[in-house]
Amino acid sequence: MTSAPLTGSPPRTTPPPGEVYGPGGRSPWMDVDWRQHQRWVLVDGQALNTIEFVAQEAPRAGEPLLFIHGLSGSWLNWLEQLPLFPGRRLIALDLPGFGSSPMPAEQISMPGYARLLDRFLEELAIDAATVVGNSMGGLIAAELAAAFPQRVRRLVLVSAAGISTLGQPGSLRGAAPLLGRLEPIAARVAGWGAAHAEIIARRPRLRKAALRLVASHPDRLPAPLVAETIRGAGKPGFRQALDGLMAFDLRRRLGLIACPTLIVWGDSDLVISVRDADILAAGIRDSRKVIFTDTGHLSMLERPAAFNALLQEFLSS
Repeated sequence: MTSAPLTGSPPRTTPPPGEVYGPGGRSPWMDVDWRQHQRWVLVDGQALNTIEFVAQEAPRAGEPLLFIHGLSGSWLNWLEQLPLFPGRRLIALDLPGFGSSPMPAEQISMPGYARLLDRFLEELAIDAATVVGNSMGGLIAAELAAAFPQRVRRLVLVSAAGISTLGQPGSLRGAAPLLGRLEPIAARVAGWGAAHAEIIARRPRLRKAALRLVASHPDRLPAPLVAETIRGAGKPGFRQALDGLMAFDLRRRLGLIACPTLIVWGDSDLVISVRDADILAAGIRDSRKVIFTDTGHLSMLERPAAFNALLQEFLSS
């Protein structure tokens, strides 16, 4: 892991000696009864599957953290973070059309998701929070900070979409027609994978095949974590959210983000180019960029100990 200046090419260095890939040992989330932390939050008629974790010994007044998952994700993408920040109110949700949250009545869009999160925080009586988003969730978090600056005290963007995903050569946008034709097949395959997550997770070769685009070494991730990650696939919001993601130009919104911002990327990200981190850092005034070496699209799961230490440092600054 290394910090980078606000401009220029991100550095690519060898991970520090002893830096672990994936969780080291048994993860605390495995000993949590998550049913005790789940509830439904109704926002303008939209039911949102919500996880709220507050350590029993921690005051409820602790600064809130809101975690936003990416495309094909769910709240489960933040398992390695949720139990590990005592003294704070940690919240993760399934966006409409993903996880257990039903599809919204209106067309999915990135500004629409941001407006929903503004109302979601109001419903939870949260004036402002640190907002952490991965991939599409990073784009949504950035738009929330731009459109509703009073809601976002600090911002963390983990391999955020919104830059090269907009109409650039080699981006997802160029693949949209093909994705449209393949969508029914892809949905069935993803649905099968979600239903058979335990089987896939137990076999290193299947783990590698299922997550090779989003993780540098999926076969080195523990089977229980892989199983929970796969469960988020095959949900009905994928295509609408993909269209909304590719139509959104985050670059024009960066100057509106005024809060302290941490930009985190993996140098081996195959989904969204690490070069986008430079553009985000240059466009957001109060920002810091950190690049994880030998890491893909899911830094928070691939390097959880280092990621959590970095997040704690950012929260304390």
